[in-house]
Amino acid sequence: MTNPSATVNDVRDWLAKRLPELVAEHGVPGAAVAVLTGGEVVDAAAGVLSTATGVEATPDSVFQIGSITKLWTATLVMQLVDEGRVDLEAPVRRYLPEFRIADEAAADAITVRQLLSHVAGFEGDIFTDTGPADDCVEKFVATLGDVPQLFAPGEQFSYNNAGYCVLGRLIEVLREKPFDQALRDHVVTPLGLTHVAMGAAEAIMFRAAIGHLTLDPEAGPAPAPVYALARSNAPAGSMLTMRPRDLLAFAQLHLNDGVAPDGTQLLSPASVKAMQQRQVELPKLALMGDAWGLGWELMDVDAGTLIGHDGGTIGQSAFLRIVPERGVAVALVTNGGNTIALYRDVFAHLLGELAGVRLPDLPVPPPNPERIDAHRFVGTYANRVADLIVSQDGDGRIWLEQVPKGLFEELGEQAERTELVHFHDDTLIPLEGDRGLHMPHAFLGDDGTGRALYLHVGRAVRRADEPAGRTS
Repeated sequence: MTNPSATVNDVRDWLAKRLPELVAEHGVPGAAVAVLTGGEVVDAAAGVLSTATGVEATPDSVFQIGSITKLWTATLVMQLVDEGRVDLEAPVRRYLPEFRIADEAAADAITVRQLLSHVAGFEGDIFTDTGPADDCVEKFVATLGDVPQLFAPGEQFSYNNAGYCVLGRLIEVLREKPFDQALRDHVVTPLGLTHVAMGAAEAIMFRAAIGHLTLDPEAGPAPAPVYALARSNAPAGSMLTMRPRDLLAFAQLHLNDGVAPDGTQLLSPASVKAMQQRQVELPKLALMGDAWGLGWELMDVDAGTLIGHDGGTIGQSAFLRIVPERGVAVALVTNGGNTIALYRDVFAHLLGELAGVRLPDLPVPPPNPERIDAHRFVGTYANRVADLIVSQDGDGRIWLEQVPKGLFEELGEQAERTELVHFHDDTLIPLEGDRGLHMPHAFLGDDGTGRALYLHVGRAVRRADEPAGRTS
């Protein structure tokens, strides 16, 4: 049996030596890590919170956790399930009669379970700013009336930020308080968390990181022009900020059958278990898991199942991984640079040493990719944040042009053109990686003429040049 104290000391020594080296190696301005093993938490930090100020990152510094917030939102929903106030199989309209999207039949059918597991089927990358007031989530949900349904509810996985905002509104209605207050009253305060902020006004009370964007590769990461995304997307992950130790306290709630440190049962063991059960299988993607639960991302590894979630906001990235069978959890928060490479180096070592977990290899292009006829894939796929244009030239090479729209265009992101090659079946992969990451592009469905209906990159992006009259 492993000696917990020795393991903790090994972790502490490794982080002290390697984290500063890895932060520098991968061009990450600042990062903080917390590790749970043997019932103890070890944390460390390196780098700076802003390259403009040079303020040093410390273990008590707070970073945005992005979409890891969805686990907190899901926990709030499951508390309502425990109280008998929410039925996972019920249409969300039982609780939000005003819920509207473009497809009325779908709006009437979408269930709470489908929202939690990202299979509701409507376009999800909606970042409408409805103001900073407490009614922003309510106003946001009211803007969804023209959002298209991509596929029938329950048909397949497509990551859906807007769906979690709908869940946030459900929480507000049933708790009769703003989402932020519900989160504080029912999770943050009962867990005794001390370094948690719901937005910039609270984050300024701590040593707060600012995100960094690399718009000019030669110049490297520079402070982002704004601190956070719109508050209207708070239930999906636009605002929640904390130190990694507090994020691990939340992880411990799910490792301890829903029991808080003071013995309070915040979530039933049945709900803890239900959240970790497979709800939908995913296309094989680079960083996302093999399946999704009720909030949790599920990854199949040799040591069993690894659960977790990632988060990304404006120049900040966060990573949480838990090995339930071993009581091991690792949280990493960062503020720019090559965060994927840092994540891989930190988690591969810590999870390997503490839990015998080997991270799945990241996909890479084959050394001699097969030349294929890309007729099935060629065309334009579009949503509210980007146009994805797939073409094939006279030499048979396949190209993807990604043209940012909306929020990402406003942030200064430029159109990018990259070559795709055949990976397997109906999946292509970029020949050149983005910070070392080659995200597989899966082409799914049929538009009625033999061409793919969706380009799937974690979310299903529907073909925009499909035959007239085609519906979901």
